[in-house]
Amino acid sequence: MDELQDLREHIEHGRYAEALVLIGELEEMSRDDKIQKIESFLQVLLVHLIKRQAEQRTTRSWDVSIRNAADAIWRVNKRRRAGGTYLSRQELEEAIEEILPSAMRQASLEAFEGRYEDSELAGMVDHAALCREVLGLVEPTPR
Repeated sequence: MDELQDLREHIEHGRYAEALVLIGELEEMSRDDKIQKIESFLQVLLVHLIKRQAEQRTTRSWDVSIRNAADAIWRVNKRRRAGGTYLSRQELEEAIEEILPSAMRQASLEAFEGRYEDSELAGMVDHAALCREVLGLVEPTPR
């Protein structure tokens, strides 16, 4: 990673202001990576929860995917050393709202054997209940 080599050189040559700027960039890159991972798992979680709610049934495979995605979100969102989380409850809610349209499109291809458009499937889902369920599964609680 070029950034780490640059950081080493800045520190070795006493260029601490430049090193601090680089540390800030590295922190931002790390946080962005964590958020991207959370959003990816959130997409999987939402697709299965949408299908489960719309079809009013579940499968073992969906349940396993839901649990795995929720556990992954919980793990990635947890800040191990600093404590707390990368995304707050409000930020998680915002991420859900942002990802929901693409999750609905994906779920429309899978639910009911793809018979419904995403807009039709959206009418079969209680969005507020969906959001509450997601938050209940991924919010930091002792595990």
